Amino acid sequence: MGLTSQTFLIVLVLIATAVSTLVLWLWPRAGKKGLLAWASRLGLLAVTQLSILSVLLVVANKEFGFYNNWNELLGKNSSKQELQQGQEGGKREPLLKVQGQESIGLKGPKEKAGQVDRIEIRGAVSGLRMDGYAYLPPQYFQKEHEKDRFPVVVTITGQPGVSKNLITQLKVPQAASDAIMKKEIRPTIYILVRPSVVADRDTNCTDVPGGPQALTFFNQDLPLAVSEAYRASDTPGSWGAVGNSTGGYCALKLPMTNPARYGAGAGLSADYFARQDRATGDLYDGSKKYKNEADLIWRLENMPPPPVSLLLSSSKQGEENYGPTLKFAEKAKAPTRVTKLIREEGGHNFQTWREEYPVVLRWLDKELAAAGK
Repeated sequence: MGLTSQTFLIVLVLIATAVSTLVLWLWPRAGKKGLLAWASRLGLLAVTQLSILSVLLVVANKEFGFYNNWNELLGKNSSKQELQQGQEGGKREPLLKVQGQESIGLKGPKEKAGQVDRIEIRGAVSGLRMDGYAYLPPQYFQKEHEKDRFPVVVTITGQPGVSKNLITQLKVPQAASDAIMKKEIRPTIYILVRPSVVADRDTNCTDVPGGPQALTFFNQDLPLAVSEAYRASDTPGSWGAVGNSTGGYCALKLPMTNPARYGAGAGLSADYFARQDRATGDLYDGSKKYKNEADLIWRLENMPPPPVSLLLSSSKQGEENYGPTLKFAEKAKAPTRVTKLIREEGGHNFQTWREEYPVVLRWLDKELAAAGK
């Protein structure tokens, strides 16, 4: 049974119910005096707590997408750093493999509503691999558009998280498909990925000295792979990025560090600081200068402003990043353009971001259209 499957959750609920019933039945028998009876009651309480806690943890995992399968839970994810030696002659391995299509309930066939591919990206520069998804708009499959190239939006979930959350929780390709069918936005390719390029570490979209080159993967490898496999636009600034939480930090960092590729970025409840904690380890090799450069507000204060458009979302109540969001917007200088999406109430959760995404997709479409002129 899969870690996130409904069957597994039902089995755990049945076990917890059975255990609780059994404990109630056995409790009078353990209600005697003596060390053995005391140990028996303690054991019954522990078994009950464990069974109920297991249900709560699985429910939380399904809701927030910490782990998608048993391998990820045990730290055995397939997305490991792997250096690939160059091949002499012959046919090289493609940079992006389509593993099949993902059915997500789009409103029509691919020529009308688009299609979601399951993909694996091989990093030619970083040597890293990552799985994810690609939404292709309906025009991609229409004969009259068979030679068209399409803008690209890289969509990044939070950390820890799995790329499928962008489909099941945030419903990004569903929102994009509806907006394209209603002609609210232009046909666009959406790449759906997670922020961490390795399973056992929060790499925070940073090139780690002597470690995973996460920023290189997003700035160089991913565009190379997508452009090789799909009819993606190569116009400067015609790519965008959007993400939530840590993914929002990445979505702002990409245009700030690679404006020639990414013309716009939207951070939903984004981090702005250079993260360093147990999940990241030392991403900066002890270098204060390198750590400063990973702080997005420090970059605005001390580095030349890039010619990009950035959107920041936050809530006046319920989010810790509200103050930093205002500070980021205040520090931005032309030609960097900042738009704020501020809610009176909200939170650091899927519901808030799911409501923001349709607005953000329209904003990205407008900014990328301006960049492509």
